[in-house]
Amino acid sequence: MLDWDLIRSFLAVAENGTLALAAEKLDVSQPTIGRHIDGLEAELGLTLFSRGRHGMTPTEAGLSLIDDARDMRRGADHIALRAAGKAENVGGTVRITASEVVATFILPPIIAGFAQAEPDIEIELAPSNTVENLLSRDADIAIRMVRPDQNDVIARKVNDMGIGVYMHRELARRDGVPKSPDALLAHRVIGMDRSDLIIGSMTRLGFKAQRNDFTIRTDHQITYVELVKSGVGIGFIAQFIAKKCPELIRILPEIQIPSLPLWLASHRELRTSRRIRRTMDYLYEALRALPLDE
Repeated sequence: MLDWDLIRSFLAVAENGTLALAAEKLDVSQPTIGRHIDGLEAELGLTLFSRGRHGMTPTEAGLSLIDDARDMRRGADHIALRAAGKAENVGGTVRITASEVVATFILPPIIAGFAQAEPDIEIELAPSNTVENLLSRDADIAIRMVRPDQNDVIARKVNDMGIGVYMHRELARRDGVPKSPDALLAHRVIGMDRSDLIIGSMTRLGFKAQRNDFTIRTDHQITYVELVKSGVGIGFIAQFIAKKCPELIRILPEIQIPSLPLWLASHRELRTSRRIRRTMDYLYEALRALPLDE
């Protein structure tokens, strides 16, 4: 019988390319991953990877095993989900993933209230802008700004996050305020680096913006907010964040930026878990009550 830990490490290396990335993915040490690969190769009598300076590449033998290994992972994930869903004990850990903005500016006071209401439930908060895979238990609950389209995932829309155009008061005093949407790009506007989120949104609003129209760029959401708050340039940020920053003023309210929907999601199997259910219900009520789109 093959040890599942060996198969899991094999898949992590095959999918991530290096021992270091595989170890980070599985939250184990790099030497442990290396021992697992060596052990699996010895047990099978096969060389599964070619080792090189830039990482590990599956050999022909390794490639032939990947699909079967993924089938084993799906089976293991399904068993874990079903077992977690049947758990009657309220105490334990719930892992929540949310975007950087939501995790930083919205969830902390909600989690503080939840900790008082449910002291036996431990919360792991994973800020991430990637769409975590709820099917493989990367997280128990996800809060996202796009509706998850995975099978067996239940999602409920809980709110809408309003977005506006803002600039620092001192920047407005020094450079003036653009008087019309057409004048916006004549000012310094903060853009994104590799993401096309802002350019795409501006295009849909009728602006012909290009990457080099933004002399300051970052893809990190929290850094983006701090740049706007520091007066670096004009930016597009959530209204509820700007309301907490007296140094910011809203400009060009006639630019109607579509609100971002907020979705609360979990795997269907976990809905029978009392721990997950209580956490989901608390989050739903708390997020729904927030004035995010005013």
